[in-house]
This record gives sequence, C-alpha cells and structure tokens, in this order.
Amino acid sequence: MSAVHQPTISLPTPNLNSTPTPTTLLKTLSSSHSLAHFKQVHAHILRSTHSPSHSLILKLLSSPSLLYSLSIFSHLPHPLPSLSTPFLRHLSRSSKPEFAFFVYQRLRNEGIPIDRFAFPPLLKAASRVGWLAEGKEIHGFGFKSGFHSDPFVQTGLMVMYVGCGRLPEARLVFDKMSYRDIVAWRVMIDGYCQSELFDDALELFEEMKRANIEADKFVLSSILSACGRAGNLDCGKAIHDYIIQKELVIDAHLRCALVTMYASCGCMDMAQQLYDQMIPKNVVVSTAMVSGYSRHGRVKDARLIFDQMVEKDLVSWSAMISGYAESDQPQEALRLFNELQILGIGPDQVTMLSVISACANLGVLDKAKWIHVYANKNGFGGSLRINNALIDMYAKCGSLERARNVFEKMTSRNVISWTSMINAFAIHGDANNALRYFQKMKEACVEPNGVTFVGVLYACSHAGLVEEGRKIFASMINEHNITPKHEHYGCMVDLFGRANLLREAVEIVETMPFAPNVVIWGSLMSACQIHGETELGQFTAKRVLELEPDHDGALVLLSNIYAKERKWKNVGDLRQLMKERGICKERGCSRIELNDEVHEFLVADRNHKQAYEIYEKLNEVVSRLKLDGYAPDTGCVLVDLEEEEKREVVLWHSEKLALCYGLINGAKDSCIRIVKNLRVCEDCHTFLKLVSKVYRREIVVRDRTRFHHYRDGVCSCRDYW
Repeated sequence: MSAVHQPTISLPTPNLNSTPTPTTLLKTLSSSHSLAHFKQVHAHILRSTHSPSHSLILKLLSSPSLLYSLSIFSHLPHPLPSLSTPFLRHLSRSSKPEFAFFVYQRLRNEGIPIDRFAFPPLLKAASRVGWLAEGKEIHGFGFKSGFHSDPFVQTGLMVMYVGCGRLPEARLVFDKMSYRDIVAWRVMIDGYCQSELFDDALELFEEMKRANIEADKFVLSSILSACGRAGNLDCGKAIHDYIIQKELVIDAHLRCALVTMYASCGCMDMAQQLYDQMIPKNVVVSTAMVSGYSRHGRVKDARLIFDQMVEKDLVSWSAMISGYAESDQPQEALRLFNELQILGIGPDQVTMLSVISACANLGVLDKAKWIHVYANKNGFGGSLRINNALIDMYAKCGSLERARNVFEKMTSRNVISWTSMINAFAIHGDANNALRYFQKMKEACVEPNGVTFVGVLYACSHAGLVEEGRKIFASMINEHNITPKHEHYGCMVDLFGRANLLREAVEIVETMPFAPNVVIWGSLMSACQIHGETELGQFTAKRVLELEPDHDGALVLLSNIYAKERKWKNVGDLRQLMKERGICKERGCSRIELNDEVHEFLVADRNHKQAYEIYEKLNEVVSRLKLDGYAPDTGCVLVDLEEEEKREVVLWHSEKLALCYGLINGAKDSCIRIVKNLRVCEDCHTFLKLVSKVYRREIVVRDRTRFHHYRDGVCSCRDYW
C-alpha cells in the first residue's frame, strides 16, 4: 500500500482553572457541537489526574473535525480494537472515508491488533472512494489473518468490489461463501442493478428464491427497479404477485418501487392505481409517473401529475421538459425551461440536453444561438455530450457553419461527435463533406459504428451517389465487421429508389436476411410515388398496410394512385375507411421565427392576425413569378376539384404562407428560415427557387428529411430530393 500522509493538527493546552468530573466531561462532550467547545473539554481531560474512560475516548474520537479526531487517535498509545474499530466505522461513514486508511496504516505499521470487525468499515471506505488497490490489499491481509471465511468480511469484500465496479470479483467472493444471509444477496443484486446487468440481477433473485431465502423490501425494491429499467413487465408482475402471496407489508418504499416499475414498463393504468393509493406522494414517485406518461406519449397526463406536485426538484422539471421535447412539443419544453429559470433553479447536464433537443426539433436558429450562449455561461461548454448535442442542434436549425464551428473547437471528440457532424452534412445535402469527414474520422483512428454508416449512406442517397453508396455498404460488412440492420438496408432501398433503380431496390428487399419492416416498405413506396410507378406502388402500399393497417401514408398513396387514374369511387371508399378508423392525413404545417416569436401556418390558414396582408403578399408574389414563367403545378392535388380550385389549393400551402409572412416582416436581405413537417412538394420547390431569384433572398427550408438552401434561383439539393 502506498504511503498515506496523515494531516497534522495541534492539540490544546490545558486550562488549569477547574477540574470537572469524568461524568460531567462526558455529558459536556455529548452536547458539544463546535470545535472550539470540544477543544476546551479536551483540555480539561488532559489536565485530569485520572486516565480517561473508554467511553470518554470514543466520544473524543467523534469530534466535529475529522482532522482533530485523527490527531487525538495518533496520540493514543497502542489503541485496542475496542477503540480502533468503532473509530474506523465512524470514519468509513464520514464525508472523508479515505481517512480510515490513516488509522489502518498506523495499526499495521505498529503491529497493533486488528480484529475481524475492522474489515467491513475499511472495505466500505475503499468502496466509497473507489480505491481498488487498497481494497485488494485489505483482501489479502484478511486472507493472511484467517478471516477469509468470515461472513462479515466476505460481505465487506463484496461491497468493496461492487463499489469499485468489479462485479466478477464480487461474484467470486459471493459464490465461495458457505453462508449467505439476506445482506449478501442484497449486495450482489444491487451490484448487478447498479451496473445495469438486469438479467443477471433477475437470475440471481430466482436463485435466491430456490435457496429459500426470504426477500426483504430492499431486495424487492432493487429487483423491481431492475425489471423497470429492463422493461421486463412480466417479471415485475411476478414480483408483485410474490409480494402479495407472501403477505408482505407494502410500505411507502415498496409502493414507490412498484409504481416506478409499472411506469417504466408503460403499464400506466396499474401505476396510476398504485400511485393514487399513496398518501403523501413523494417527489421521486411523482417524477416516475411524469417520466412514464411522457415516455409513452401521454404528455397531458404527465403535465397533470407535474402540476399537482407540491414539491418539485430539478429531476422532476427535467423529466417534464424532456417529455415535451420528445413528444414534438418543443415550444412547451422551452417555455417550461423559462419557468425554471424564473424560479432560479440552475439546470444540470440532463436538463440542458433536453433543452438543446427541443431547440433542435423547433429548428429556430435564434433560439439555438441563445441556448449555446447560455450553455457556455453556465459551465457546460466543455462537456463532450453537450457539444455533440450542439452540433446536432445547429444542423437541424439550418446552420451547417455553426455546427462545424462547434465541432472544430472541440478539444476531444468521440464517435458520436464525428457521426453528428457527418449527419449534419448529410441532411444539408453536402455529400462530399460527409464523405470527407468520414475519411478523416478513420484517419483519426475513431472506429465508425452502425449509426455512422446510416449517416454516410443517407448522404449518398440524397446526393444520388449510387456507386459510392454500394462501396460504403460493402465496407461496413467486410472492413468494419458491422452486421447491417434494418436501417442500413432501408438506406440502400432509398438510395436505389431515389435514383429510379427500382429493380435493385426490390432486389434488396427480397434478399435481405430478415423480413422488411414498415420503414423499408415505406421507402420503396415513396420511391414509386416519386417516379410514378403505379403498379409497384400499389403492391408496396399493400405490404405496408399488412404490417400497419392504420398507416396514413400508405392509405393516402393508394388514394392518390386511384385519383391519378380518376377512379373516384375507389378514392371515396378509401377515404370513408380512413374516416371510420379515425385516420387523418397529416396536415402540412410550417413554422417561421421573427422577433423571438414563432409563427405557425397550416394549409390555407387564415387564423393569423396578419392573414389579410399575407394573402395580399402571396398574390403579389405569384404575379411577379408568373413574369418569370411560373405556373402552379396542380399535379400534386389529387382530389376531384376544378382546375382553378386546384390552383388555389396548391398556392395556399403552408410554406408559401410562412414565406410571405417573412417577406412582409423580415429585415430586407435577411435569410428566411422555415421548418415544415412534410416533404416539400414539386410546386413549392419551384416557387421557392424563383422567389430566391426574383426577390434576391436566401431561403432555408427544413422539410421532413432534409434541408433546402435556396439562393439565386438554385436549390442545394440540385432538384434531387
């Protein structure tokens, strides 16, 4: 064991004015809370002609200052285990558990006896500070001292190895134990849970039941936590049944564990039932309910619980913010974050990641800039995870340059950093830089993972780089030993489909080693729609509906195919079916931010306060564009309307309304940034290109899958989207 230097402190000089009795001194020490008072009592003890009692010395060793206690201990001549062991126990539970090793070092150096009860606190101290080397030395010393079979020492060794993250060594000690009490089982199960080895924890619990060991509420709580975090509802229900069968008392601690397990597994009705029985409801279980509802798309229910919480901590605020961010309600997430700031509660990294994610989903660059400044001011600028998230945020807010600046300034980068930057280039249609950074990543000896290859293949797909995509897909398998998953085959189908190589796309679908999922059939279906392959489109749409009968995209595509063929009865039948099932085609929605306010527009929206001016501006823009040859393309309007009505429908698309609002209210020559929830149609794409040329404005549009940068009548996608 390496030398440990003990801190020094001077002892007091006795005050000779009075001589209190030992009993009085003991009572005075018990009521002393300040170090100054403690020193004064100690001085009286030092001047006493009587040797201090055992209980008086123990009380001295529990002074308000750990350094002072150590100094007292260092002056005790040859302390017996009856003094050293309680002192070790005190130190192991203190704010400085490493101080226990100063005592241990003295005992070893001076050959002072160490009994078996000293080992658990020493091992606990090693566990708390993660001192594996010291823990191993104590293990060896215990073996030499003949305590290796003592259950107290063995349990202490398990605690130490678990605390130092060495589960195999802990299990080895556990397996060698001749007698295992409930504490030993609990330590091992907790160790597996802390290391997220939930299957091992559940397997050990089954072994415990076979050994006829009665589980206590702490073991049951750990196992329920394992079930929840592993999403194993069946096992969680079995534990609940076990509790009922054994007629165990379900106290607040156990009920909290049950609620958290059911909420984590998405069984919210059962979670709510148990939650309603809790009085009072603590912040931990309420936060579990908020997370459970949010995770399963029931954000209104989550907010109801959140608003009813009497006490909220940062974790509960973060859970609600995350719920909004992940449920496509980014504005609510940011609004809640503003409330958190007003309350003066500082965010942690988890909160910031949720806020950055919300900002990325919102797609508003000014908000993104503010979040970045806030993160730096509040000490998150050096965090690898935060910087990775900022790259993604800037990319999704339309600023590839800022995303790249964050990446280039990072002092350390991991696979997520490189992958985020490659994905940023991909969604902006910059395939050349995506491929260049992929090469730089490999040169930096950072091994790409499956997500990296999705980004690179996506870049190839959206740029029409078919041969390059083939090579990368092959290298993923042959050079990097990555087995393709659904998402990789989906990228290849998309790559061939966009390039109108539908035969190759179908071949991928037919030869992949597992059944194609909805996403892959949907990708092929979209390609058929783009290239007008009616027969194959019908086939793929039906495959999608076999897997997901309520898939609105497939039903709409079939309806559109029938509409193109003017089979209006079939169109009517399909739409009636959608109505009966409550299926609606997702409405186009576009967002634009001006002056720190986000404005949303739907198709033919007249609810905006400036609706009259917007439509007047739209008429003006259309008139100017017609001079440049613009004619509304009504081919995308697949309903039985007169041609004039179709022209009106296509001119009232949400991105055109957002654009006109930007032209009215935005600063001259400023970039107009729009976020749309659906793919930009052919007519809007042409319209936006012409506006960028005629009005000499840069326009950036984020649609469902990528960015379009319009400048001088040209789009960055080169009309390949």
